[in-house]
Amino acid sequence: MPFVYNMPFFSILICMIGGVVTPFFRNRRIVQIVNTFILVAVFTMSLVLLITLLTAGESFTYMMGHFPAPWGNELRAGPLEALLALVFSIVMFLSLVGGMRGINIDIRATRVSLYYTMMNFLLSSMLALIYTNDIFTAYVFIEINTICACAIVMAKDIGMTVVATIRYLLMSLLGSGFFLFGVSMLYAITGHLLMSNIQSAVIELIYTGQYTVPLVTSLGLMVLGLSIKSALYPFHSWLPSAHGSSTTASSAILSGLVLKGYIILLVKIFYRVFTPDILASLHVTDVIFVLGVLGMVMGSVKALKETHVKRMIAYSSVAQIGYIYMGIGLGTQVGIMAACFHILVHAFTKPMLFLAANGLIDASGHQYEMKALRGSARKDILSGIGFTVGSLSMIGIPLFAGFAPKVFLGIGSIESDFHMIVTFLALALSSLLNALYYIPAVIAFWSKPKQQALEIAVKTAKSRRSVCLLCSIGVLIISNIALGIVYSPIMQTITTGLNLLG
Repeated sequence: MPFVYNMPFFSILICMIGGVVTPFFRNRRIVQIVNTFILVAVFTMSLVLLITLLTAGESFTYMMGHFPAPWGNELRAGPLEALLALVFSIVMFLSLVGGMRGINIDIRATRVSLYYTMMNFLLSSMLALIYTNDIFTAYVFIEINTICACAIVMAKDIGMTVVATIRYLLMSLLGSGFFLFGVSMLYAITGHLLMSNIQSAVIELIYTGQYTVPLVTSLGLMVLGLSIKSALYPFHSWLPSAHGSSTTASSAILSGLVLKGYIILLVKIFYRVFTPDILASLHVTDVIFVLGVLGMVMGSVKALKETHVKRMIAYSSVAQIGYIYMGIGLGTQVGIMAACFHILVHAFTKPMLFLAANGLIDASGHQYEMKALRGSARKDILSGIGFTVGSLSMIGIPLFAGFAPKVFLGIGSIESDFHMIVTFLALALSSLLNALYYIPAVIAFWSKPKQQALEIAVKTAKSRRSVCLLCSIGVLIISNIALGIVYSPIMQTITTGLNLLG
């Protein structure tokens, strides 16, 4: 077995080891150095794995230990998984570096090491959701993910974050419970936990017409559970408070990465457990398509009414999650390709918006209301550019990252007349709504402020401006534009990965 096949396991393991050892370091700088080393190691292993698998044009399964199923466990890696792991490590690094000043201010010094502990376990759980080939192992890491996500929301330790965390925890537990019920039913029917083994049993049961209702019920429970956890409309009520009130690094990672881990697991279940053909015959994709369209529209409507800048960005995430689910709901190869590409786009764009908003908030004397942020981009130009680029990307302006997935969503809908009409109408309406709340915000941020009452606070904010924040925003701007211009290799990698996933 080539040594590179060990890298998915090593990526998960090093993050878990980091989570165990981090609390023993009390010095904040040492903790950050250890975390950086872990992220660089995961990035390097993911890059090597991606290059190797793309060159060979193959995927592989990795048996954990010496015991086969049902006692053993398996990981599975292909080009798509390696690409996602690579992106997750990059975005988490940029989010933590860009939000470092907020971490140092918002979180007590005695809790910083625990915060990075949660971040290490959070990354390990997301990597496990990407790589696992065992559906019960996926549930275990869903629970780890939930605990860590709630912890990084509550790390800011103010009244709003405590309330938001409780709401987040209750909704997450509800989603986890539905998913576990679905897994339990599926195991009772098939007798397997490995995805490939379950697929063989499911195909046989569908062919013979046995256990059709329990199969559909188990699938519905798993889809419902993951939809709740990924904030698909109308299961999104926990998201704005959790993302809007937490420290900036947490908001960026929760919106950009955590939500996507559950969607990636859902795509794997669709391909490796039930297959796209079975899903289409059961009309599951039609339900997902409708919910995705509703999310695209209603998330933007909620954002349009919001005056708190971070909550506006959070509601925008609900709309963008709708885009991803609509692509999955199309049930076509191009639609799912567009959904996977939009996962990458959102992973780079939404952290940039949160980091840029943080820079603008600091430049305005820590004001969060849109009116108070008028003229803030003039005081922090790079943050203003970052927010502008992110806004244009979310609207879907050509040459920015958000344009390509919308084009591919339209292409993916052409195979069905009903889907095509609804998709094009939803894309047009959602893009218009995106423009109606992002463009006025951008104009206000670049406009000349009407008052100079906060001049002293602005000077103070300028003197403390974070170089790390500006560097992270700069890298994310470049990444966003690169995704908008050079998207063909990424789409080819996604296509290859999906072909090998089935």
